[in-house]
Amino acid sequence: MKKRKIIKTVLILAAILLVVIQFFPIDKTNPKVDLAQDFVQNTTPPKEIANLLTTACYDCHSHTTKYPWYTNVQPFAWWIKGHVNNGNEHLNFSTWTTYEPKKKSHKIEEMIEVVAGKEMPMLSYMVAHNEAWINAEQRKALVDWFKTLE
Repeated sequence: MKKRKIIKTVLILAAILLVVIQFFPIDKTNPKVDLAQDFVQNTTPPKEIANLLTTACYDCHSHTTKYPWYTNVQPFAWWIKGHVNNGNEHLNFSTWTTYEPKKKSHKIEEMIEVVAGKEMPMLSYMVAHNEAWINAEQRKALVDWFKTLE
């Protein structure tokens, strides 16, 4: 009987906690985008490459993040916001022209490495965003195009 009471108490506390954390939403405001600084605008990739970048990369690596409905639910929103913040810290396509040439070169090397190594786009992102799935041919085309920027 005592075990049942403990389980009931834990479940009630968990439910209360889930309700309370809903009052702590994430900030979904994107900074203003200056197209003059944008990666796609400045590197003018072929249309198919530009489409791959904007559908598979830009949500986490630019100031054009589109927040899906589940970012209204905690703790999922915090998890997604953490990914977006981390993605923008590593590479932000919206501020590409602000990078020094050496940093740009390093970022291109990293893009080649993570796309070729299938580290990006992240599986967790692709599962939630069907349009972000890229096949082997698209992945190769993206890597080959990145190599032209070296």
